[in-house]
Amino acid sequence: MTSARRLFLVTGAIMDAQVRHDNPLGREMAGLAPFHPETGRRAPRRAPRSNVRADRTWLHSSRQMAEPTNAPFTPTGLDALAPADVARKAAAVGVTKASMSALDVFVLAVLAGAFIGLGAAFATTVGSGGADLPYGVLRLLVGLAFTLGLILVVVAGAELFTGNNLVVMAWASRSVSSAALLRNWAIVFAGNFVGAFATALLVFLSKQYTFGGGQVGVTALTVASTKTSYGFGQAIVLGLLCNALVCLAVWLTYGAHTTADKILAIIPPIAAFVALGFEHSVANMYFVPVALLIKTDSSWMDTTTGVPDVSGLTWGSFLYDNLLPVTIGNIIGGALMVGAVYWFVYLRRRDAE
Repeated sequence: MTSARRLFLVTGAIMDAQVRHDNPLGREMAGLAPFHPETGRRAPRRAPRSNVRADRTWLHSSRQMAEPTNAPFTPTGLDALAPADVARKAAAVGVTKASMSALDVFVLAVLAGAFIGLGAAFATTVGSGGADLPYGVLRLLVGLAFTLGLILVVVAGAELFTGNNLVVMAWASRSVSSAALLRNWAIVFAGNFVGAFATALLVFLSKQYTFGGGQVGVTALTVASTKTSYGFGQAIVLGLLCNALVCLAVWLTYGAHTTADKILAIIPPIAAFVALGFEHSVANMYFVPVALLIKTDSSWMDTTTGVPDVSGLTWGSFLYDNLLPVTIGNIIGGALMVGAVYWFVYLRRRDAE
């Protein structure tokens, strides 16, 4: 390399360095700290803006992970909530339910009664004409059909008396008064009865019970006669076991994040209580009244074969021999065996603080 060319390259490098030193943009690109001509000093070097923002974001995330949260529940992606988070969510939901207006609660309760009635009508139809199937298989099919009712209640949104027994968790946490709890239960129970009975009336007027050569009606009468034949104590225990499973199904849905999760959580406990023959007060608000209405169709009763003895099937036997003890059992099973137990395990220490 000639001396002239070497001198040219060195001169160019010196000029390039001077440009970077005097030009702020050039200095920033070169990674140098800005130079202040007036002071003759360099300012402290700052990290690139993007890195500072990233560091702040990381620090904020770290603090969120380290600090405990007071939220009623903490969603973690698509994974189900942990039982402790489900307990907090159940208590928060109970506060919301107890604070709703009476009209809204009643309308949603009517819907719930209708939804359960539709599930009961579906189950009655599935169970008709299946005498050749093994007992357990037929009961399983009937139970799977009945799950339609609670699926509609949970996914579509409605107020069901048996599920609302979990409001006792908010009451135990002193977030809901005794008056508010009893008010909610009373309004929902009345609304459920209206909705279930209205569904039974519509099914009767449609003469759906005459389908299948009258087998649907025969099944409805048989189911109602069996339900009103239990002793008072037996009906309480059957209701207790039933609502323990129903409230467990609702409990599982509180931990779910998607509609599919909720449906899958509902099916096993509900199918189980129906297959096992346990007693659900709101379902019985459909099963027995629809049979009492069918009983009034004397011409159909006289011409249909296989009709069971319904002499003991009356409104009195329904209200006092079935609905009353089953409702008592439902409250014990749902409010005490599920709601109170989970409150005791997961919430009593927090509420005592």
